Amino acid sequence: MTADISEQILNLKREKGVVILAHNYQRSEVQDVADIVGDSFELALKAKKLEQNTVVFCGVHFMAESCKILAPEKTVLLPAIDAGCPLADTITAEGLRQLKAENPGIPVVTYINSSAAVKAESDYCCTSSNAARVVNAIDSDTVIFAPDANLGSFVQQHTRKKMLLWDGYCIVHQRVLMEEILQIKAVHEDALVIAHPECQPDVVGIADVVCSTSRMIEARNAPGNIVIIVTEEGMLHPLKKAVPNKQFILASPKLVCRNMKKITIDKVLKALETGKNAVKVDPAIAKRALIPLERMLEIGSDIAVN
Repeated sequence: MTADISEQILNLKREKGVVILAHNYQRSEVQDVADIVGDSFELALKAKKLEQNTVVFCGVHFMAESCKILAPEKTVLLPAIDAGCPLADTITAEGLRQLKAENPGIPVVTYINSSAAVKAESDYCCTSSNAARVVNAIDSDTVIFAPDANLGSFVQQHTRKKMLLWDGYCIVHQRVLMEEILQIKAVHEDALVIAHPECQPDVVGIADVVCSTSRMIEARNAPGNIVIIVTEEGMLHPLKKAVPNKQFILASPKLVCRNMKKITIDKVLKALETGKNAVKVDPAIAKRALIPLERMLEIGSDIAVN
């Protein structure tokens, strides 16, 4: 059945001139029908340059919003319109405005994992791979960093600036415990541990490599044959395709994002058939949200993306 649906999708996207983008955390069958698989901001940037006018974005809501902000002329369809992000939901525009009022004149660096409305209240955006670079480039001894406190703690290790952290976190990465990784290491002593910086500080502390999911693909160059992956389980699919000669072990069975998994192959087909679930961003908010994104790119257009 899945093969039949996949074939329908491949035929339909060619007929309609639609491009399918899928995040690394998507179901494997969704990744396999996508034209491009990658990280959220990477996908949004690539969508801007594509000739197709319609994008089916297989990810969560803030990702599709970022795509719409960067490519406002395109129609961006989100197969599961209710696919949200608990991390992004920890902060609102009103909450950020209040924090800014309490700390006047302090620049705000906002993680890409945030709503368009929150980005519109920010001075700079960042991804998990360029967060330290962005923070260090700002002409201020203190910065407000939101909403991921774990990522902020990681950045704090790479800057002398004082960071005022919003108390938010990714519920998926937060679930992973250091003890789970140590149990795997007890069996596979030589295994390399690659963790996402959204993990808790003690987990990050025992990792051999801490990086964004786009950088995890570089595991092909990692020493040894066994790699422990500490991020959402969907990442195993592109890794196994890219590096079939290595064994990848998921650090915890809890590393599953229910919101990412809301997008199914059937919903991708329905989006193509109906053109429904187009993501809208208020033009005034989009205009303001574009500013911190462009400032991030000005700091370094060669940056790796979240």
